[in-house]
Amino acid sequence: MPAPENKFKKRLLAGEVQIGCWLATGDDYVAEVMGTAGFDWLVVDGEHAPNDIRSLRAQLTALAASDSHPVVRVPVGHTRIIKQVLDIGAQTVLVPMVETAEQAAELVRDCRYAPAGRRGVGAALARASGFNAIPDYVGTANDQICLLVQVESVSGMQNVEEIASIDGVDGVFIGPADLATDMGFTGNADAPEVREVIRDGLAKIAAAGKAPGILAMKDEVARRYLDEGARFLAVGADIMLLATAARGLSAKWKS
Repeated sequence: MPAPENKFKKRLLAGEVQIGCWLATGDDYVAEVMGTAGFDWLVVDGEHAPNDIRSLRAQLTALAASDSHPVVRVPVGHTRIIKQVLDIGAQTVLVPMVETAEQAAELVRDCRYAPAGRRGVGAALARASGFNAIPDYVGTANDQICLLVQVESVSGMQNVEEIASIDGVDGVFIGPADLATDMGFTGNADAPEVREVIRDGLAKIAAAGKAPGILAMKDEVARRYLDEGARFLAVGADIMLLATAARGLSAKWKS
């Protein structure tokens, strides 16, 4: 029995548009609720949300029955962290702050078993293999792991073509907020200068044969990114959805 097919990766490579949302509460019950909403993919955020390896695993378990594919964003692209995240069952990993092709190539190695990489072989103990219920997991897992690298700095965008050209990088996700800040436009990812860099970056990623991704919290911005070539697009976050709805309800009844 081989490793389960990564349908998100399959659709990504086919050029299909996939719409996602961020999970930042760090809570498996919220993740389970979000898994019923119909998103193609959900980012379980280990960078800016209050998560550890156990809470990430709990959210992956909560999403196991959902059609929404979980994408785990690690806090940093460290070999040890990526190894743990893959072993708890993540098939798609998003790594923040990637700035060079060399860094991207190292991340590819972290995600693959030897001889193509350096992922530690502990599958018999791992949720990823169904606790050894998938006998061919180690021999087939490499093809089903999806690596998304996040480019969100001036230097990263200057190297985006080289980063996207690395074999084993399946998609490149542009981080508008950090990019805008690094460009000197803190809090204003819609500044014309930032928009131009993003538009150029999306085109370069696609030209390299990889899937371009990005986050947009406003409908008009999301539509623009789709028109500019984004193929995996996040359009919201659980915390913001909850906060907006709660504040609106409170204001409605207190007015």
